[in-house]
Amino acid sequence: MKGYLYILLCADGSFYTGSTKDLERRLEEHQNGEGANHTRKRLPVELVYTEEYERIDEAYYRERQIHGWSRDKKQALIEGRNQDLPGLAKRKQK
Repeated sequence: MKGYLYILLCADGSFYTGSTKDLERRLEEHQNGEGANHTRKRLPVELVYTEEYERIDEAYYRERQIHGWSRDKKQALIEGRNQDLPGLAKRKQK
């Protein structure tokens, strides 16, 4: 069964990253305040990024990976700036 990784832009400017088997249904749940606690408090939300996988566990793995990313790295992914991703993973020098 296919799986989807998605990133939402919330009304307060924060990002929410999730995974699901049914993207359309899950987006509707978020918009209706039936989604995650994070999005429930920050409506409306806008879908800004998706990836499709052959299996839901692959989408879930990718979700867990992106959860650990900085806002700047997520923004680069959303904007398609893949060449910037490795540099955004490195710690800044003091």
